[in-house]
Amino acid sequence: AFREQLAEKLRRGRLPGAVRYLVCADPPGPRIGNGGSTLHALRCLEEQYGDQWISFTVLLIHSGGYSQRLPNASALGKIFTALPLGDPVLQMLELKLAMYIDFPRHMKPGVLVTCSDDIELYSTAATETITFDKPGFTALAHPSDVAVGTTHGVFVLDPASFSGKGGLEYGSCYRFLHKPDVETMQQSGAVCVRKHCPQLSCPGSHGDSGTASECVYTDSVFYIDHSTAKQLLGFYKQMGTLCCEIDAYGDFLQALGPGATPDYTKNTSNVSREGSGLVGVRQQLYSLLQGTPLNVIVLNNSQFYHIGTTQEYLFHFTAESKLRFELALQPVAFSIFPDTAKALGQVSVIQSVLEPGCVVGPGSVIEYSRLGPEVSVGKGSIVSGCCINFRVDIPSNCLLSSVSVRGADGVEYVTMVFGVGDDLKRSVKSLPDLHSLQFFGASLPECLDLWSVEASDQLFSSEDTCLGLWTARIFPVCSTLSESVRMSLNMLSSVQHKSAFKLSGFQLLSVEEMLTYKDVKDMLKFRKQIYDEICLQRQKEKSDF
Repeated sequence: AFREQLAEKLRRGRLPGAVRYLVCADPPGPRIGNGGSTLHALRCLEEQYGDQWISFTVLLIHSGGYSQRLPNASALGKIFTALPLGDPVLQMLELKLAMYIDFPRHMKPGVLVTCSDDIELYSTAATETITFDKPGFTALAHPSDVAVGTTHGVFVLDPASFSGKGGLEYGSCYRFLHKPDVETMQQSGAVCVRKHCPQLSCPGSHGDSGTASECVYTDSVFYIDHSTAKQLLGFYKQMGTLCCEIDAYGDFLQALGPGATPDYTKNTSNVSREGSGLVGVRQQLYSLLQGTPLNVIVLNNSQFYHIGTTQEYLFHFTAESKLRFELALQPVAFSIFPDTAKALGQVSVIQSVLEPGCVVGPGSVIEYSRLGPEVSVGKGSIVSGCCINFRVDIPSNCLLSSVSVRGADGVEYVTMVFGVGDDLKRSVKSLPDLHSLQFFGASLPECLDLWSVEASDQLFSSEDTCLGLWTARIFPVCSTLSESVRMSLNMLSSVQHKSAFKLSGFQLLSVEEMLTYKDVKDMLKFRKQIYDEICLQRQKEKSDF
């Protein structure tokens, strides 16, 4: 999916042509986390380019994961999330490259590691430059509220190397804390008092600019110089096969700085599933990296944004968010949105065709979709990759996302539907516990009864005991895109109105299976049809004018 989308961008001249692009999938077997993926990507670079890779400046973007908290990005990847910006629209990949465009010329050979669902905006003086040229690791640091530190990495800065003044400062880090509690941050000296908190900094602080405010410096992007990257690659080769999830932030950065201790290696409270030998692997990484410097580039006038969950995505794209203002996000981006279609408040319409008469409620995002004249979308909903040509009221707070799948008789279609607040990561171990899973405000067993679906082990697609909304086979496979949306909305309507809607007779897939059987080419073809239609409409408007 990634290679196909990259090739299309290069064909259209939407990406720099002189850059090498490499897509590395994790090796088969147990999940290895973004730390394991970083090590594996280094190996892929060496296999592809031999010793030449040592002279490269590399941007490594972690774009895997199932995107369970933003499922409309699951099929084609979070790094290809469309933004309500540009004409044609930009995706996260182009934004990342634009944000980091000045880095390579001030960077010695090495690897810059980032994620696919965060955005770092910063302001520096004309004479200030972000330079990655020191041995070891170098990380960007952003001022944040202390509460934000509990879900991020936090730097304990060496006071001798840091004054807290100016837009950009180079300092060294005494110790790195991974998702620490407030008490730990205070005891380890991570909390700073800032006399002046410019508007761009300290998100969530409500003091006016003259007041002192407490903040911590949190992580985002980090750089590994080439000799440290070579060391890490040597470690990975020596390991043979990884059987546990390593975190590139928690497990690499916590080993660094003069104040690092091996205590974290035994703490598995932040780990989603503890793989075989995790503590041992962490201890080996600690021994390998201990004493390696952690340099910090403190961006005092910066902000870190995350758009990897449905709530964050809706907020930043449709509410009065600072990100929306700073990036000049558009309510209608590269779409056909006639005057006779209505937006009831702040919306975000991205590369979509809306017919006259269609109504979109406030706080909703429509992307890569075609909505007919009798479609009404409620508040705070996400509609992605859908074709809806029938009369329907899509409820508020609903996520609707269609996926093309390869069936025995060619392409077929499945549409997932959830409440935007439904927890797709949550799972239970046994059938009697299913009642704790919520689908659009109702318990899953209640929904299964309404749909005449039996709660059994066969209902779930996972081989282990992960029984959850992600693995529940509840979505009907249909022969057309429009029909699959209709069936899924009927399921939702039956839950809302407590009325029966029988799913017997349909082949049913889980979201997990949709991703296994997805037909990437067909999904991209649908997007291309919308793209071509919008271009054609633009040309027609120009010639009429």
